[in-house]
Amino acid sequence: MKNITVKIDEETYRQARLEAAKRETSVSALVREYLQKLTNEEAVLERKYKERREALEKLWAMADARDKDKSGKAGPFNRDEIYEERLR
Repeated sequence: MKNITVKIDEETYRQARLEAAKRETSVSALVREYLQKLTNEEAVLERKYKERREALEKLWAMADARDKDKSGKAGPFNRDEIYEERLR
């Protein structure tokens, strides 16, 4: 494990010590738990984003294949392509 140093104001530290005491743990354990939860949530969100992006790319590829005789692509679109019809 790595050690880190964190600077916080006195009141925040006092409140953290009280919370740690309620949970029968240490301030270090609270910080460790928080950081682990934070990084796990980020990993879950990243995985969800990747899955959604892959699903959209698959959908766009299917739409492109279905409409291969038409000009253009089904997506992803850029801003100019989205508003092109409105500008005519």
